[in-house]
Amino acid sequence: MLIESRYHASLLKRTMTTHTMHIAAEQFAKIANGTKVIESRLYDTKRQKICLGDTIVFACNDDPSQTVCTTVTALYHYPTFAALFADFPPQLFGNASKDESLREIEMFYSKRDQEENGVIGIKIELT
Repeated sequence: MLIESRYHASLLKRTMTTHTMHIAAEQFAKIANGTKVIESRLYDTKRQKICLGDTIVFACNDDPSQTVCTTVTALYHYPTFAALFADFPPQLFGNASKDESLREIEMFYSKRDQEENGVIGIKIELT
């Protein structure tokens, strides 16, 4: 399921929310320099609150005082990370291959968690 928008008038009527996410230093650097534009996460209760136009502040795990501010421009819902990664070039996730993306994400989320919650790709722009 794809939800994508470029700030429709209806979005302006809603109060935008700011979310904070902690992220590994290597991935933080990729977001900060603009080479990673889709963040992949489990579609848990925290991520279910994210909407188009919201702000996500990413904090580096190694130094939480380092942050980067982004705006959500699209949301991609999928049953598994394998399905999500199959539909987009791996470079959008900051990786060289789809296998690399999958190996990396499965260090954090089990297949069971994916099946129970689904997953989300969060397309972001630096603000």
